[in-house]
Amino acid sequence: MSGIFAQANICEDVGGVGYAKNRAVEMSSGQFICFCDADDVSAPTRLQEQYLEAIKSAIKSRHRDFRIFPGSMFQRDPENSTKRYTNWANRLTNDELTVQIYTSHGPTLIAPTWFVSRELFNSLDGFKENAGAGFPEDLDFFYRALDFSHVHFSKVEKTLVIYRYHPGCTSFGVSEDAIWNMRFYRLCNCVLPKWEVFTIWNAGKQGKYFFKCLSEMDKKRVLAFCDVDQKKIKREWFEQYDSSNRLVTWKVPIIHVRIARPPLVICVKLDMTGGDLERIISESKWKEGRDFVHFS
Repeated sequence: MSGIFAQANICEDVGGVGYAKNRAVEMSSGQFICFCDADDVSAPTRLQEQYLEAIKSAIKSRHRDFRIFPGSMFQRDPENSTKRYTNWANRLTNDELTVQIYTSHGPTLIAPTWFVSRELFNSLDGFKENAGAGFPEDLDFFYRALDFSHVHFSKVEKTLVIYRYHPGCTSFGVSEDAIWNMRFYRLCNCVLPKWEVFTIWNAGKQGKYFFKCLSEMDKKRVLAFCDVDQKKIKREWFEQYDSSNRLVTWKVPIIHVRIARPPLVICVKLDMTGGDLERIISESKWKEGRDFVHFS
């Protein structure tokens, strides 16, 4: 038996999640790679549905390179676990898959639903290996795919995966700080350089933390904080205080969101405002990716 494992390049060394997935892909031979974690369940029609979606995506892309990245809707088990996350991911449109990519939820297509073309996987050199414990391999892979040219992302609007939630999920081992840093680094390098000035929506804890993490150069371009909370607005100013030198290093005005002008970094959690956040965005006729980004 040991000889069979050696022939398949399976060994006792533990190389992490990315390492394991890469070795599995090396042993496969199909044109597409369908991911399904051991604790999740695929619907009987999943392969057919996502294969048809992949072919449709290839026709739409009209590009000779077969770089296809379909996902699907999913169902949680137990049913009401991570309800906000499930609703968010399942409601995303195909247009939002490549735009709403900076939230704490992670990839807009969840990893257990991925059905990736081998050409794309090989072009990205697979998952990162030996990145250390707590590294978000899925988010890293997804971001690198977004940066690659002519990749077509799509989602089958059917529930094709039962995504199980339990204390032993590997996702619990991913560092929240690592995810935050990866999202923040990408935002600072891919979005903020396109804006001369911008406003931070949230004069509370999350907005202040976001501001404090900005470089001194980016802080200069923060026009204001905006909010709907009258208590915060009445303060009129946010002041960043340097306790060691006993100096106010930054002073930024706080205004009502109704008088804010795009672009904005929205540091407000989705589905947590009773629809107020979404309504204000709709009434203001702001377009995601152009006028604002969600960084909740």
